[in-house]
Amino acid sequence: MKRISFTLVFVLISYLVFSQTAPQADIGSIRQNLKKLNVLGSVLYIAAHPDDENTRLLAYLAQEKHYRTGYLSLTRGDGGQNLIGTEQGELLGLIRTQELLAARRTDGAEQFFSRANDFGFSKNPEETLKFWDKDKVLGDMVWVIRNFRPDVMICRFPTTGEGGHGNHTASAILAQEAFSAAADPKRYPEQLKYVGVWQAKRLLWNTFSFGSVNTTSPDQFKINVGGYNPILGKSYGEIAAESRSNHKTQGFGSARQRGDAFEYFKTILGDAPKTDLMDGVDVTWNRIPFGAPVAAQLAVITKAFNDDAPEASVPALVKFLDEVDQTVATNKAFQTVRLTEVANSSYDYWHKQKTNELKDLIAQCAGLWFEAYANEPAYALGDTIKIQLQTINRSNVSVKLFGINQADEFIVFADSILTKGQLKTFPYKLPAVKLSQPYWLEESHGIGSYAINNILKVGNPENPDVPAINYQFNIAGKDISYNRKLVYKYVDPARGEIYQPLEITPPVTANIAEKAYVYNNTQPQLLQIKLKSFTNTKGSISLKPVKGWKISPAKIDFTDKAKGEEWAVTFSVSPVDTKTNTGVLQADIIANGKTFSRGLLDIRYNHIPAITIFPPAQAKLVSIDLKTAGKKVGYIAGAGDLVPDALREVGYDVHLLTEDEIINADLSVYDAIVTGVRAYNVSARLAYEQPRLMEYVKNGGNLVVQYNNNNGLVTKQIGPYPFTVVNQRVTEEDAKVTFTDPQNPVLNYPNKITNADFNDWIQERGLYFVSDIDSQYSTPLQMNDTGMAPNKGALIVANFGKGRFVYTSLAFFRELPAGVPGAYRLFINLLSKPKN
Repeated sequence: MKRISFTLVFVLISYLVFSQTAPQADIGSIRQNLKKLNVLGSVLYIAAHPDDENTRLLAYLAQEKHYRTGYLSLTRGDGGQNLIGTEQGELLGLIRTQELLAARRTDGAEQFFSRANDFGFSKNPEETLKFWDKDKVLGDMVWVIRNFRPDVMICRFPTTGEGGHGNHTASAILAQEAFSAAADPKRYPEQLKYVGVWQAKRLLWNTFSFGSVNTTSPDQFKINVGGYNPILGKSYGEIAAESRSNHKTQGFGSARQRGDAFEYFKTILGDAPKTDLMDGVDVTWNRIPFGAPVAAQLAVITKAFNDDAPEASVPALVKFLDEVDQTVATNKAFQTVRLTEVANSSYDYWHKQKTNELKDLIAQCAGLWFEAYANEPAYALGDTIKIQLQTINRSNVSVKLFGINQADEFIVFADSILTKGQLKTFPYKLPAVKLSQPYWLEESHGIGSYAINNILKVGNPENPDVPAINYQFNIAGKDISYNRKLVYKYVDPARGEIYQPLEITPPVTANIAEKAYVYNNTQPQLLQIKLKSFTNTKGSISLKPVKGWKISPAKIDFTDKAKGEEWAVTFSVSPVDTKTNTGVLQADIIANGKTFSRGLLDIRYNHIPAITIFPPAQAKLVSIDLKTAGKKVGYIAGAGDLVPDALREVGYDVHLLTEDEIINADLSVYDAIVTGVRAYNVSARLAYEQPRLMEYVKNGGNLVVQYNNNNGLVTKQIGPYPFTVVNQRVTEEDAKVTFTDPQNPVLNYPNKITNADFNDWIQERGLYFVSDIDSQYSTPLQMNDTGMAPNKGALIVANFGKGRFVYTSLAFFRELPAGVPGAYRLFINLLSKPKN
């Protein structure tokens, strides 16, 4: 290959999107894409979280009506629960982002986000908007609208509160304001450097009937979205179920629905539709200048398409693309206006959309396949990425790969004619220049929103600037370019061929073994740090000094570390006294003369692509005035939490109990048995094991049950006496806590609990409280959110036989991993039954 240097000027007008792999090229996909090419309309659906979207409606709009369809989820679902693992917060948000992208690949819509962080359940929109930073999140919505240019906007929720969650209501409030703000040049004028103002035709509310809440009515505009698509061989109810079932962390596996299904709509702003969602909007080629001849030519191509010989349509499609391009180039009306006006004209917008669709369609019909793979899964910053570019032409269409564009260079390939059936591989190299960290996690952020300083990244579900290859082909005499994201590909013996994102890493990463280290005395703990080298390197690691803590040694050197090598170092850390004290421990690595402070975190689930991030190499240090009683704890796993690790941090011997042990072993050896979060939702066998647990309590044991969802309990009676789990919670993490039974042992032994122990809690006090509480239970705590009635359902305690039963809805699964001192003190009390 040879290099020809020249300067490329790129104007970022809309989102930069790279294909992860080659598009589907089956006849059904080609037929659907031919139909979509003839539709110039767009719909944007708006809600608050992953899984809020109406997947059946999205599938219908994208696959039946062929509109450009998008879902704007204001958050990434960071505050939800995790049914399949222990990830919480922003890590859960990473997983749910990929679950949403998998859903969109199924239903055919596109995915967008704002910077809003799902900080947990909110009872009202006022709280939500305060945490989110309303102006910035609204600006993100306006940016997405101005880029996406929807003809119709649809809210999942109303502004009047029927959606329940404060985030839901806030999403509707913001959608109404964004509807008008996007059309106002005085609102967010800094965006107009890249986009123009946009006014959607109407904003609708997709009314619903959920449980006891029915907001539909016969006089509302409605659409039957339950139809069947013979090209896809599925109904939209079937596609919707497959799409929604990707939300596995939320337990949203869904049954396929078939038959008529109506969606109802209420007009919020703009003209009300009478007969069609797009009333008043021309979604044909007639909506742009010179569109009528285009539509006529496309009709001829579509009619002539032969399922048995899709390649026969390539010359006509190429000619069609060439004529569309020439129309733009020669039209004097567009030659005399400024670049931004061209970019924001209806013609230019739809030209870009339809050109991209047409280019993909040409490659599909030509049987042209091409992708780009790195030789290894990870490369360190500054190293050279070795790449294999693979192409194959599987038709008789004339195809030539004459080069690739990379930055300011054009690389020409000598042997570039792609003969039918011959797979060609071209080696290439790229420098590793940017850490592959999700853009919304590049900087530290507050509770309610992520910090995003580059407006061009806003809205993207993933990083728009990952390494990619720009292929330059000549297909049937027409020069056509395509982008392919650079990936790593390998073969798993059980799962087959696997694609995963390429990782650009620090030279060395440092993982501190625990997220939090909890001390109840001044004895030092040995902190292990695992290091991994992603290049050949030497250097040192040290821990930054923390006030009130002793750290030894000052640093540890390393030399001659090869790429892929892993090793561990140990530091001694202790508090200088027994006073309650917290601090943040940070590891600094000097590698090849540069300083880094990043860890390595891999998230692996089979239903989503591999996720690798580089979080700060930090851990929390917590010194607590903490007394413990008992040492041995049996733990029954639930939906996934980190409580066992937190208990081990303060010296407990925690054993994960199997069913055989619960039924047959001597449970009296455990000072306490704890059930993990939502255990009575996800473990059907607990209904069978429950009598044995009650026997353990009756004989003198101490059973602590953590929160469960009120839906799908495997047994009606969790405790020795009746109570009911309900969907009530206290979401204000600083809500006042009142001691209604100050002498209760759980507030006094072995630690004296005071109001100070409820300081610095995160996200919430608790969730899924209990009601209809039998008189045998004591209720030592009372709390409530602002404006709500006092609630005693966060913690109930009862003696049963010789033992004690505790049910708690307090969010210990969040507080303990976060190192909240008071949460440790109270949870230890729950584990510690005073001896009679």
